[in-house]
Amino acid sequence: MKINILRIADNYAVATQIFPDDLAEIIAAGYRVVICNRPDHEELDQPTVDTISAECRKVGISFHHIPISILPIAYEAIQEQRRIIDECDGPVLAYCRSGQRSAIIWQACA
Repeated sequence: MKINILRIADNYAVATQIFPDDLAEIIAAGYRVVICNRPDHEELDQPTVDTISAECRKVGISFHHIPISILPIAYEAIQEQRRIIDECDGPVLAYCRSGQRSAIIWQACA
């Protein structure tokens, strides 16, 4: 499966919902950290955070869950996202349903 990744900075990109089968492509693209900005159960076919987190652990990618369900984004969520990005020694891939929330939180972190 080819995922839709949009690089918005040298160390940060956003994507639509990822699936366990996408992790090989994510690793090949050089991402070291995955952040899920999507709450569980927004859609019936959406893999749960636990599923993606477990698969990330299996392949050695750090995984974080900072769900965003409403705007404006909570200050604590912005601070946590910024901390993860700042502490990572490689590019970060954040995802949600469309990539929009992950892009908005990036702008808020700047």
